[in-house]
Amino acid sequence: MQKITIAIDGFSSTGKSTVAKQLAKHLGYIYVDTGAMYRAVTLFTMQNGFIDKEHFNINALVEKLRNITISFKFNKDLGFAEVYLNGVNVEKEIRTLEVSSFVSKVAAIPEVRYQLVKQQQQMGKDKGVVMDGRDIGTVVFPYAELKLFMIASAEKRATRRFNELIERGDNVKYEDVLRNVQERDYIDSNREDSPLRKAEDAIEIDNSDLSLEEQFNKVLHLVEKTFNKIK
Repeated sequence: MQKITIAIDGFSSTGKSTVAKQLAKHLGYIYVDTGAMYRAVTLFTMQNGFIDKEHFNINALVEKLRNITISFKFNKDLGFAEVYLNGVNVEKEIRTLEVSSFVSKVAAIPEVRYQLVKQQQQMGKDKGVVMDGRDIGTVVFPYAELKLFMIASAEKRATRRFNELIERGDNVKYEDVLRNVQERDYIDSNREDSPLRKAEDAIEIDNSDLSLEEQFNKVLHLVEKTFNKIK
């Protein structure tokens, strides 16, 4: 069967990664979490003291971009690929609310986006890939055979994210998580370079009230329709 490229975009905490992982496993495709790549760069930025609540030394980050190596290694026990930053597993560290509070600012830097988009396009050059992020259908793979755009209310997304962080043992407040979701929405949608927007040929999915099973079945139906079109 001919392989396709599946591009999944949308706002933060809309379940992009969850459904992308499910699809990749079901289809035997490569899964790439581009959001994790930007989170890894953000963690690097924080570790080197280039960003905090008061300042952001963009020039210092840009000068060090060549020193950043991001890779994915499949963990059989977990059933998905974990993120490595310069050879170190940072899967847990990049999922904190602190990283979330800075990631949109780091991702808005043109030089950062340029470097990561090049890597992402290389990862998907042979098709057979499911990739999720903010600009996959508009910039990374504008000719993807299937483009999805995930949405959900800010409150629903904040609740999901809050529950994930609590289950991990993080000490967070719902109000802080909601504020972070809203701030990231604004920055992602209003940045000059590759702003978050729905591609003209993307199919919008509002999963505010969908279960994980309902969401997966809906997306899988769209995948099957795409395969039928290209036969």
